[in-house]
Amino acid sequence: MEAETQYQLVTFHLGEELYGVNIMDVKEILRLSNVRVIPNAPYYVEGIINLRGEIIPIIDLHKRFNIQSVGKREDIEMDGGFIILQIDNSKVGIIIDKVERVVSIKGEDIKDPPQMLNGIGTEYIEGVIKEERGYLIMMNIRKVFNPKELQKIIEIQ
Repeated sequence: MEAETQYQLVTFHLGEELYGVNIMDVKEILRLSNVRVIPNAPYYVEGIINLRGEIIPIIDLHKRFNIQSVGKREDIEMDGGFIILQIDNSKVGIIIDKVERVVSIKGEDIKDPPQMLNGIGTEYIEGVIKEERGYLIMMNIRKVFNPKELQKIIEIQ
């Protein structure tokens, strides 16, 4: 990471961890709504939603990374939602437990991820930022789905 660069991250909870994605990749944040199940989709594809006439596949990162959701069902329904991401020329939604806030991070504060990190693999992580309440994990959303997987997800649309 370049030390003098500023990053704006949309932060959210997945299980007990706090994650962030580059705000430039985020198109919008939505409350939970009905997801239409798609037969024979990959196990981590929850289904699709119709967003103002656009069909968007919804990915459950809990299933993708084997992360337990925390909290009661009612809390998740109240706080949870989708983050709609723009990955190259496609939109994909990810299910989150709770959206936090937008934060500004200096490049110099971003450290390399430790080799052993709970939940998602280090290959999907851009870096880790130490915060007063723990760590913020900066996710590289482009690496979460390899091009072949992304193409398969897009074909669901």
